[in-house]
Amino acid sequence: MTERGFEATLSIGDATVTAKDIELLRAIDRTGSLSAAAASLGRSYAHLQRRVVELESEIGSLTTRQRGGADGGGTALTDRAHQLCARFDRLHAELTGVTTVDESVFHGTVTVRSGQIGTVETDIGPIRALVPETERTPVRVGVRSDAVVLDTPDGAANENETSRRNSYDGKVSSVDTQDGIVRIGVSINGHELRALLTAESCTRLDLAVGDPVCASFKATAARAVTDRSTADNR
Repeated sequence: MTERGFEATLSIGDATVTAKDIELLRAIDRTGSLSAAAASLGRSYAHLQRRVVELESEIGSLTTRQRGGADGGGTALTDRAHQLCARFDRLHAELTGVTTVDESVFHGTVTVRSGQIGTVETDIGPIRALVPETERTPVRVGVRSDAVVLDTPDGAANENETSRRNSYDGKVSSVDTQDGIVRIGVSINGHELRALLTAESCTRLDLAVGDPVCASFKATAARAVTDRSTADNR
């Protein structure tokens, strides 16, 4: 299944950096303060402050206070923040030529639900996802390829995984490179999960067909919808 369009995101630790985050950092750099950045973007200061704290808890210091001077000081970006913006720009430029994003679909049943997040038993194993309200419901779980993060088994073992991230061991089943973008198929228990990588990331991981790989994605990146074809036949 394919879906038109894409949203460039960077997964760093347990944080997902989006275009809005980069827009915020650039507004801080441009205006010299978080409050002025919030005003220029028409967004809540409190919300943006929380978001900066969330990002810094995973990525490290992104802003620094500057005191004194003709303007009385303010807030500036750290070198790490500038590097993050540049990295995001490279990713966005590489993905600009992508016209379709694959979506992997897995059939299963909701077994546990807590709030909006539940566990769906599928052929690749349990998937934590955004689920319908009713438990024991046949569903289809969709996972966009641009939300899947790949790593070597050794690299994945060193990550600080949380219960919010789904993680599966598999083998690379296909590698398709086009215009600097690499579409990777990962075979998990005989079913394929598709991932979208930049050529740079694929080269770093040195992936080839048959290689073992760990595929992961956040629960909020997986969305389950009622499988009407199955439910109607029950």
